[in-house]
Amino acid sequence: MTVLSRLPAAMRLLLVVLGVGLGLNLRDIAAAIGTPIPAPPIPYGGSLLDNTLAVLVALLLAALLRPRGMSLLASLGLRGNGRSGPMWVLLASLPCWLGLALLGTPNTALTALDATMLAVLFPLAEEVLFRGLGFALLVKIMRGPWALLALPQALLFGWVHWLGFGGFDGGGTALFVGAVIALGGFIFAWLDHLDGDTLWCGLVLHVSMNLAWNVFSLDDAVALGWQATGLRIGTALLAVAILAWHMRRRRQTRL
Repeated sequence: MTVLSRLPAAMRLLLVVLGVGLGLNLRDIAAAIGTPIPAPPIPYGGSLLDNTLAVLVALLLAALLRPRGMSLLASLGLRGNGRSGPMWVLLASLPCWLGLALLGTPNTALTALDATMLAVLFPLAEEVLFRGLGFALLVKIMRGPWALLALPQALLFGWVHWLGFGGFDGGGTALFVGAVIALGGFIFAWLDHLDGDTLWCGLVLHVSMNLAWNVFSLDDAVALGWQATGLRIGTALLAVAILAWHMRRRRQTRL
């Protein structure tokens, strides 16, 4: 068995929740206790370091908690389960692109570096921490309905973004954003569960939607309005419906 796999279930759950909740805030914690960790002097240096530390937390806890005989990558949902599921999810994200093209205008200031960081690397780190450690590993080390096990990471996902929008100082806007992001975190985990508790379907949707939101510029009022919010949630639920249909058809084909 791995080092911590014999701990009581409650302790393992607590370690996962602490890892997910604190993973992106290690530098803030270090600064608060008087040992700041300086950011690299490069574009996005601070955010890049924050996300790297978060991934390292996920890898460390997965290495300590994963079931006996399971590889580190498999414990975090990083093994492959075929390309068809992610491809269907990518297709389902098309309405998000079309909708944002109608609601916004092309973001001419977007650079390749911006797109890589904001739409690829940072979502990847978030998926490894929240859905990898917080969901894929959790369903492998805990007993319970997948939907119940998906809730902690979803709530923490929303909490982190609520803090990013100012927390209590952000008022209703921060609360609204946190709630929508929490729902998104649950839907990402739902997609991952449909595809065998692997991260790729949720990651594909996360990357595609993030990229769309960066390719097109929206006024704040529009971005937080019912049309853009409905577009986000509707696209995610469409991806769930299409992936569920695809997985059911694939199972029937194998019979």
